Amino acid sequence: MRGSNKTNSIPFLDLVTPHVEMERELTAIFHKVLHSAGFIGGPMVEEFEKAFAAFCGTSHSVAISSGTDALRFAIMVCGVKPGDVVLTVPHTFIATTEAISQAGAHPEFVDIDERTYNMDPEKLREYLEQQCDKDKSGKLISRRSGRPVTAVVPVHLYGQMADMDAIQELADRFGLIVIEDACQAHGAEYFSRKQNRWMKAGSMGRAAAFSFYPGKNLGACGEAGAVTTNDAAVAKKISMLRDHGQAQKYYHDVEGYNGRLDSLQAGLLHAKLAHLAKWNAQRRERAAEYDRLFNEADETVIPPFQPTWSRAVHHLYVIRTDDRDGMGAHLKAAGIGTGIHYPIPLHLQKAYAALNYRKGDFPVAEKAAAEIVSLPMFPQLTAEQQARVTEEIRNFISKFARKHVEAEGTSLAAAKGTA
Repeated sequence: MRGSNKTNSIPFLDLVTPHVEMERELTAIFHKVLHSAGFIGGPMVEEFEKAFAAFCGTSHSVAISSGTDALRFAIMVCGVKPGDVVLTVPHTFIATTEAISQAGAHPEFVDIDERTYNMDPEKLREYLEQQCDKDKSGKLISRRSGRPVTAVVPVHLYGQMADMDAIQELADRFGLIVIEDACQAHGAEYFSRKQNRWMKAGSMGRAAAFSFYPGKNLGACGEAGAVTTNDAAVAKKISMLRDHGQAQKYYHDVEGYNGRLDSLQAGLLHAKLAHLAKWNAQRRERAAEYDRLFNEADETVIPPFQPTWSRAVHHLYVIRTDDRDGMGAHLKAAGIGTGIHYPIPLHLQKAYAALNYRKGDFPVAEKAAAEIVSLPMFPQLTAEQQARVTEEIRNFISKFARKHVEAEGTSLAAAKGTA
């Protein structure tokens, strides 16, 4: 990614500037690893785990090789058995469902809330009450697949937490395990009415998964992830699972995986963690500026919605528009980077054809997927750049409106000519 200060173009994401700003600190960590030859595990990993747990307000954090493995291990350890149904949303990156499938479980979906793009608790309630039965033992069984329903994975999408109180209440009522997909929500907060306090992403479920992919709010210089939990037994099992099932070297209590995080990435993440609160605050400022500009513009663009119980960290700033492709092309021509997260809901992906979902099964997710555009969002984004982004969006909308009026006039003239 180019630094945003090098050209007149505005990148979707600037990964160069923060690394250049921290260059001495980050290279010092590399030198430390190089001179100690402590490449796997050790103090750097342990120190990062303690610091990240403290940041999230949890008792434990276990560093993992990727966010996908973090979610997969959490599902495996928290009580989901092979063949069980795990509920999640169709509007998320495929890593969410890959982790479910690769843990041996079976993904099924509930639709999203149209304003927050996160799991709709009302749709979850409808699924549990209307699409499931209970067997003789009282276990919840999906009518769709005939499989036991064991867990729910709400995704804190775009850096905003799902409505966790409502989801947790339904999970408690129906005996489900809640595992948070917090891979985009480092530092996001939720005001729990039940707890009467603000709580961090990763602290509310049985366990939670984080990704430190380079583009995340807290990003490594490569692949990395972590599981957070307040359950010591869960943390211990995941620590073993990531390291070939070893309780100690060459003593394997279970068959595990190679899911360890190397010490260099842990050291880099620990250094960056000290800056995360500041970076998140800058993202909130940038989001507030976008909100102000869009409110002033009063255009046919739907900006993000933040409920009163949410303090989002704006991993992405996603708007909706009727002509997503046209707007994206217009902004690209103007030298402004954009993204689409995510254009095809998971239930319509070829990879999940065997699940036999159809178009129309999750109308809110499908509508959002057809209209979303992610605008430039990173801590070093300037108000001047944002003004230019929104100006180009207004230019596009004005151009689109003129074309629409001209097309209506042509159609009306043709109709009169044939009358």
